[in-house]
Amino acid sequence: MRTTTSLLLAIVLLASCNQFEKAPSGMTYKITSGGTKEKVKQGQFLKLHIEYKLKSKDSVLQSSFGRIPVYFPIDTANLGKHTFTEIITKCASGDKVEFVLFIDTLKKMQVIDYNEMFKQGDMINGRFEILKVFNTQDEVKADYDKEMELEKQREITEVKEYAKKKNMKVQSTASGVQVEILNPGTGQKADSGWQASVLYKGYFTQGKKDGEVFDTNMNPNAPNNQPYPVVIGSRNVIPGWDEALRLFAKGGKGRIIVPAWMAYGQQGSAPVIPPFANLGFDIEVVDVTKPTPQPAQPGNPANPGAPQQ
Repeated sequence: MRTTTSLLLAIVLLASCNQFEKAPSGMTYKITSGGTKEKVKQGQFLKLHIEYKLKSKDSVLQSSFGRIPVYFPIDTANLGKHTFTEIITKCASGDKVEFVLFIDTLKKMQVIDYNEMFKQGDMINGRFEILKVFNTQDEVKADYDKEMELEKQREITEVKEYAKKKNMKVQSTASGVQVEILNPGTGQKADSGWQASVLYKGYFTQGKKDGEVFDTNMNPNAPNNQPYPVVIGSRNVIPGWDEALRLFAKGGKGRIIVPAWMAYGQQGSAPVIPPFANLGFDIEVVDVTKPTPQPAQPGNPANPGAPQQ
């Protein structure tokens, strides 16, 4: 009986594998029709969700599902090789596609190098779904703006729910940043043009990384344990900080929960901050002063230890 069951399972698996086709580059794929017969064509614009997972670790490398879709134009002269765009003109609106990229092929194409993540012989399993097809950039812009607003509201809801779960007594800024004022401080608040000297601890508020600290200057043994100077309104920190710090004066302490769109947004800040990351900060405003005028200097080197915009 066991032999019969195993044989049937093997036949089912083989039939499933045979549903996949092979692109010229060796990428394998399977298209499940969404019911639309007209294939996408040159000059059109696609709206789709896409996801990449590393097979050996079953870990998501990148995904737009549940977030802002991907938009891009169809250019038949530059469809690429060993990537999902290689077979995009075989698809129509509503189609769902599974595809497999081979690490060894990507290595030969000099797209990636073998490392701790991408091992020889491994594969990337991908999937995408074409949500809509547009004919003009104006249509794309209008749709993207709607999706951006939906994403903002989704993130604001997430940070509000996080604050509620943590029993925080918060107030919301105009952009949806949640601020818990433990001590407002005394004297001049950190208003536009004033400089706040800030001690902070930044941490993630979502998923498996919830509570994990990604940066701090509150550790007395750390090399960057000096208060970080923030000139309010100068745009040298994430927008969520600029809004929230205005509620504090010298000696102020609190917690700030920042929706991703007021932090590092859909791009994140590699390699530390992933895309669409809502962030939490414990902060202490050590002082509020008028900033010292600085001489003009060439360039604007980033401070890797600071929460830059």
